[in-house]
Formats: sequence, C-alpha cells, structure tokens
Amino acid sequence: MKQRPDPTPRQDANASLEALAEAFAKIDDPAEMKAFLRDLCTPAELEALADRWRVVPLLMQGIPYREIHERTGVSVTTVGRVARTIEYGDGGYAAAVRRQPHLVPSH
Repeated sequence: MKQRPDPTPRQDANASLEALAEAFAKIDDPAEMKAFLRDLCTPAELEALADRWRVVPLLMQGIPYREIHERTGVSVTTVGRVARTIEYGDGGYAAAVRRQPHLVPSH
C-alpha cells in the first residue's frame, strides 16, 4: 500500500471506505461494475483482486494450497493470505459466496 506523508485520520479513512462500499453496493449491472473496477484500479490491482477471488471457492471446497496454485497459477503465498482472511477476516468472502452458491458445490 502506498505511504502518505501525513496519514489520513482513521475517521476519514473509514468514511472514505464507507463511501466506496456504498458505491459498490449501488451497482448491480456486471458490465457497469467491470467499468467501475477498471476506472478505480490499476491493471495490477485488478489482477491481484481477480486472483484472490478465483481461489476463494477452491479454498472453501477444501482444496490444498499447492493444488490451487497448480490449477490457477496463483502463488501459494496469496492462497495462504486468502485462507487466513476467510478464517479470520470480516466475513466478506463468505457473504459474497453466499450470493453465488454455484461457486462452491455442496457436498
């Protein structure tokens, strides 16, 4: 993450994140969301986001990290970070997957 000379006060950062989350929530058309993401993110940021999202369903199916790496080309380090976020994060991945049940087949 980029460093700023004067850190943004936490309250301002939270307000900015809230505003961004609201912007995301208002877009329900996939083409519009894709355009928003392309405007918002650099190509490298989009690739990183897509890589993380691609491994979520595989992790939720219990597939081992190395196999996920072999299937997707996503680094084992990134797979591990996503796994930790699924386990200890705020539940965002799980909420998104619940809205797309086809991503994780039932056993």
